[in-house]
Amino acid sequence: MFDGVLSESILKRAQETKLIEVYRHDIRDFTKDAHRSVDDTPYGGGAGMVMRPEPLVDCVESLPSLGKRCRILLTPQGEPLTQKIVHELISYDQIVLICGRYEGIDERARKLVADREISIGDYILGGGEIPAMVVIDSVTRLIPGVLGNELSIESESFEAGLLEYPQYTRPEVFRGEGVPKVLLSGHHAQITKWRREQSLLRTLERRSDLLEKAKLTEDERKFLELTNHMKEVR
Repeated sequence: MFDGVLSESILKRAQETKLIEVYRHDIRDFTKDAHRSVDDTPYGGGAGMVMRPEPLVDCVESLPSLGKRCRILLTPQGEPLTQKIVHELISYDQIVLICGRYEGIDERARKLVADREISIGDYILGGGEIPAMVVIDSVTRLIPGVLGNELSIESESFEAGLLEYPQYTRPEVFRGEGVPKVLLSGHHAQITKWRREQSLLRTLERRSDLLEKAKLTEDERKFLELTNHMKEVR
């Protein structure tokens, strides 16, 4: 499942330049029965299957420690992945991503192998592989040298606790709609001001919950209050 994601674009270049190394480990290689089974029926009854503790724990414990390490279980029960958490993960030398399957993993294994549990959203997937890819991609982007323009990280959504401002490129007019004049002015201070205001407005409209924790100036708070007042008047 990981081949396509790891062999394209930014992640491919990051591996080629040795900025990251990604190793995959098959839990079935740590089974001891002829069928290489990693799951069994749940005690107490119920639908589905549960991942057995022995092969999972043996697999994780077989991995050499490569410095400061964090072992993460990808599960819908984990803390929601945020950019703040991504910044925390960048401090580790080694991240072990444990991908659950079926109805989940045996609770005893969870306690033994997971330092942290992370979810990428309130919905159900077939397993933890896609969430693991999300973690790899989001963390890799923050490694110095991975992106061609380091400034692009600073302006992305969630880096400043806000959604990113609208972006435009050529042509100047597309299907009758033009690019905002301020972006054509060459006046960098006005462009910066416009982008900040647009970022505030977009966050207010789409993710107002983010504004509660965002670092805003007094003028920006007044700008948002005025905007809200104008909407109420309308």
